[in-house]
Amino acid sequence: MENNMMRERILHEFESRFGSEPSFYASAGRINLIGEHTDYNGGFVFPGAIDKVIMAAIAPNGSDRVRVVSLDLDEEAEFGLREEDAPSQSWARYVFGVCREIQKRGGKVKGFDAVFSGDVPLGAGLSSSAALESCFAYALNDIFNGNSIDKLELARIGQSTEHNYCGVNCGIMDQFASVMGKKGKLIRLDCRSMDFEYFPFAPEDYELILVDSRVKHELADSPYNKRRESCERVAGRLGVETLRDATEEMLESVRGEISDEDYRRAKFVIEEKERVLGVSDALKEGDYERVGELMYATHRGLSKDYEVSCEELDFLNDVAKECGVTGSRIMGGGFGGCTINLVRKDLRDRFVETAVSRFKEKYGHEPKVYPVVISDGARKLS
Repeated sequence: MENNMMRERILHEFESRFGSEPSFYASAGRINLIGEHTDYNGGFVFPGAIDKVIMAAIAPNGSDRVRVVSLDLDEEAEFGLREEDAPSQSWARYVFGVCREIQKRGGKVKGFDAVFSGDVPLGAGLSSSAALESCFAYALNDIFNGNSIDKLELARIGQSTEHNYCGVNCGIMDQFASVMGKKGKLIRLDCRSMDFEYFPFAPEDYELILVDSRVKHELADSPYNKRRESCERVAGRLGVETLRDATEEMLESVRGEISDEDYRRAKFVIEEKERVLGVSDALKEGDYERVGELMYATHRGLSKDYEVSCEELDFLNDVAKECGVTGSRIMGGGFGGCTINLVRKDLRDRFVETAVSRFKEKYGHEPKVYPVVISDGARKLS
């Protein structure tokens, strides 16, 4: 069921501001079940769209100007559709960037009015920005281009918006999941070939629960780039393009010739590739206990070998284990943010209560808890 209260708030604002009859669109935030730091190594990721969305009411206005209202920020922006018309507000640049990226590809965008809101939590690693880009890309493709732009290109439009208008050099997973998501399905995406396959994820006895530590550690150096360089050095030493083509045997054969740090970074990536394939098999068989084991193994690797965890996330992972949670791991780049937990429904309440109270006792603030359901991605609502 769509969020009717959000829709009513958006419609009320739209009618009072613009007076015309809009169409409604939505696109989703996303989780990634497994497959972390694999995208830049040519490997696999395993995302799904969730039941938290950005929703927008949009109508053409017959001009060459765009008027957009962010209901949650209580801000509005107006801009033209040429490169020099870029708005100053950072949130509005996402919408402007999508317009420009469609135009660069030969698509049409004319003036329109829009009001949007969302319930994708900000700062929790659920990709609210990708949901915003995907919502507008899908809408403008429908309104002005007769849906002639294919969905994969809509995801690339969102990614290019990040690169060219928002200063974020992201991969494609977030936008891909937001556009391509399907209810009750996770998507295994091959980051090298862009081939993808849907896998069933609709467990009757389990839930996905995110626990947001609400911490983000600022680091002096750039740990992301350092890890990427480690992976590239080892791939170069092995004579392969990326670690996607490396095996554990190949890595062991050069262990004495590379630093211990580079060895551990590469070990994680190669093992993570195998874990993603293991989860694929487990989901086909409905074996959620096996999925959980692999999630814990990923957390260990991210914490000990890739070293992108932090004390708070390791603590949440330990609490999950003590509570008998089926699977738990860091989700995202690391150094803060969320754990994603696969929890039996009969353990859910005890786990949530225990995680919240013990975390608060140790760190002085409560984590936020978000149950998520795997849902549809970008779509027209009416």
